Amino acid sequence: MELVFCTNNQHKIQEVSEIMGPDFLFLKLKDVHFFDEIPEPFDTLEANSAIKANTVYFFCNKNCFAEDTGLFIEGLNGEPGVFSARYAGEPVDSMKNIEKVLRKMYGLSNRRAYFKTVITLVLPQGEWQFEGVCHGQISTEIAGCDGFGYDPIFIPDGYDKTFANMLPDTKNSISHRKKAFDKFADFLLKFNS
Repeated sequence: MELVFCTNNQHKIQEVSEIMGPDFLFLKLKDVHFFDEIPEPFDTLEANSAIKANTVYFFCNKNCFAEDTGLFIEGLNGEPGVFSARYAGEPVDSMKNIEKVLRKMYGLSNRRAYFKTVITLVLPQGEWQFEGVCHGQISTEIAGCDGFGYDPIFIPDGYDKTFANMLPDTKNSISHRKKAFDKFADFLLKFNS
């Protein structure tokens, strides 16, 4: 099945390719000549993921999937949440986002947080969503140089190091994105059988 991955984020493309393995190939937005910025106007990951997938589906009339991911921090009442990518404003700057989180969390004892990914798949037969969650906590300082986004300050449950301090294979075996894409892959295998 030919699928278009509705993102221009090269980090996401690489991570999803590693998670899904060589049996799963997808087209990028440039492959279908889609160069517009896709709006994400909603206040849920589910709605933002859906609008991205549907926008591209109706543009190119090909099977599409999109994902939206957010970091939800208990001590910040769920921030940055759906605004994770642009938490410190435009243009998108991961380090400024991290610095804003650490500044707002200074002195807070509750550092519980979770990453959540929602994938929307749009086919001629309908639309489906798949969710993955990874619980953990926010570190008090930046640690590690691998990964992207908030990886340098997120320590998953059961580990004593941040995502950014883990080998990609380790992170990709436990992450929110891995959990969501496992469900996505299982669905595709059953759907195509």
